[in-house]
Amino acid sequence: MNKSVDFYFDFGSPAAYLAWTQLPKLCAAAKAKISWRPMLLGGVFQASGNRAPMTVPLKGKYLFVDLARFARRYGVALCLNPNFPINTVTLMRIAVGLQMRQDLCFEDYCAAMFRAIWVTEKNMNDPGVVVAVLTAAGFDAAALLALGNEQAVKDELKAATTAAVERGVFGAPTFFVAEEMFWGQDRLDFVREALAG
Repeated sequence: MNKSVDFYFDFGSPAAYLAWTQLPKLCAAAKAKISWRPMLLGGVFQASGNRAPMTVPLKGKYLFVDLARFARRYGVALCLNPNFPINTVTLMRIAVGLQMRQDLCFEDYCAAMFRAIWVTEKNMNDPGVVVAVLTAAGFDAAALLALGNEQAVKDELKAATTAAVERGVFGAPTFFVAEEMFWGQDRLDFVREALAG
């Protein structure tokens, strides 16, 4: 597999969740691999001058109507988490930490986090809920939380977020096929076309 898609994401983005539900099968059909690029969306917004759609009331209200349309089209669950927005800094640090040690459970961890926020509506702002979700998913919660608290991991998430912005990323999800950038889960058709080219 020489073809790949760089997938920039944050668990707190419902659009990134929808992209995550579709990207693996898209890439499998294209015989391409996913290069997972966790980043901190809040840091991206701050550095790029962008802001969350939910901060614009009319846009935020429309966004979830539109995302629900896509969820129906994809045949996947999507729930508006009543605890939104979720502070994902600890969750994203753990993702980066697992990548740093090339842990094979990285993708399972991502699946558990996306589902907890956007399917089962867990309050992942609550440390106790985070522990319960990790434990229920079969992880050693204490070990993962310790990993996310390591200074090298914190530094790596900052560096990954900075690198994303330097590459042109201003929101999530963002995809790159080679150096061509696509922003938004509704651009997956263009990702598919780029991989076919």
